[in-house]
Amino acid sequence: MSLPISKYHALQDIRVQEPKALQRALKKRARRSIPGKDGHLMLLAADHTARGMLAVGSDKLAIADRYTLLDKLVRGLAVEGVDGVMASADILEELAWLGALEEKIAIGTMNRGGVIGASWELDDRLTAYDAHHIAEMGLDGGKTLLRIEDTDPGVARTLEMVATLTTQLSDQGLMSMIEPLPYLKNAEGRAVLDPSEERLIKVVAIASGLGSSSAHTWLKIPASANPEKVAATTTCPILLLGGDPGSNWAQVFANWERALKVSNIRGLVPGRALLYGTELDVEQAVTKAAQLVRNAKK
Repeated sequence: MSLPISKYHALQDIRVQEPKALQRALKKRARRSIPGKDGHLMLLAADHTARGMLAVGSDKLAIADRYTLLDKLVRGLAVEGVDGVMASADILEELAWLGALEEKIAIGTMNRGGVIGASWELDDRLTAYDAHHIAEMGLDGGKTLLRIEDTDPGVARTLEMVATLTTQLSDQGLMSMIEPLPYLKNAEGRAVLDPSEERLIKVVAIASGLGSSSAHTWLKIPASANPEKVAATTTCPILLLGGDPGSNWAQVFANWERALKVSNIRGLVPGRALLYGTELDVEQAVTKAAQLVRNAKK
């Protein structure tokens, strides 16, 4: 069901007239357990805007329209089999006030300081939730981005920070969702994703060992050519990310379906790939992904 424009305008008004209503809605929402009876999770990712990532395909400002984003999230969260969302504070508060997070998992994104395109992009500092506010706002966990490139000094600071946050979240019994990704720098000095599966395995191993406890650590990684080989690096549960939507939908879903057969790959956490697809609408794309997660055979 689409978000009524009148409700969206009421949300804008409430920010002026009663801003604490946003916080109350998030804190008092009906909660549920992680991950549920089947041991799997289907989450939607919506933390891109907090580090300036607004593009989808060739449209550089696709995610910049907040009404469109919230409408897509509300519709996606209403699909059967969707467990919740991972997002920044602004989006989580808005979704909670709109009533879209009842009985849903809510994961708060934490380090969004690596603004896309910036010279300091790999210095992914804490600019969103901290561990204290993850707990205080009644969230179910926190997500950190860990991009590892061998020459950038900002990576060492990020490693230390993610380890500290993982310990703090674990101490409170909250999920620490770490997104470890191998990066390199191109000829122009820009940070770009390294497609090497060997390096993905390496960063998964590093992320698994961060913090004083890994008891509540989940990993968020791309679906690779050999998902069983990557997943064998850890016993931590793994969720697969989506990335920018492409045109080959059959291949995207086939890769997910194959990877979900691996014992510790426990679900999906895609965002733009489902919300802003060109071949399927939100309900169709999210339903198809949720069915893969719910029907995964181990």
